[in-house]
Amino acid sequence: MQRAAGDELDATTLYALLKLRAEVFISEQRSPWLDVDGRDLAPSTIHFWHTDPDAPGIGLVATVRVTDEGPGAAAIGRVCAAPSHRGTGLIGTLMAAALDEVAGRRCLLEAQSHLAPMYAKYGFAVTGDEFVEDGIPHVPMERPAT
Repeated sequence: MQRAAGDELDATTLYALLKLRAEVFISEQRSPWLDVDGRDLAPSTIHFWHTDPDAPGIGLVATVRVTDEGPGAAAIGRVCAAPSHRGTGLIGTLMAAALDEVAGRRCLLEAQSHLAPMYAKYGFAVTGDEFVEDGIPHVPMERPAT
């Protein structure tokens, strides 16, 4: 697993992160949304990713992003894995690293509704009503400060 703050990412890694996210969120899930939100290169944004030397390009196959959400809060988002690497435990190791990065702060995320039980395993609870974003049902979730 690799880790970098937004301002530490080289162009090749940033491209690979954005490409994987586009393949999963935009192409596979047919969700036409603007993934590039201006936060990926922020010094306070932390990216984690896994690579596989047998995968194309630099081999980036799974990623998660942690953003600062103000005093005492963080958010986990952009959690995804290439279809070829799902069910292999990569998301679990990325989530563990992201939660270590959060360091006990309150943590927010917007989960695709069918993934809420997975996030519950990490201490997240649904905090509001289901909403539809880009045609996909989501729920707001939160993990309290520890």
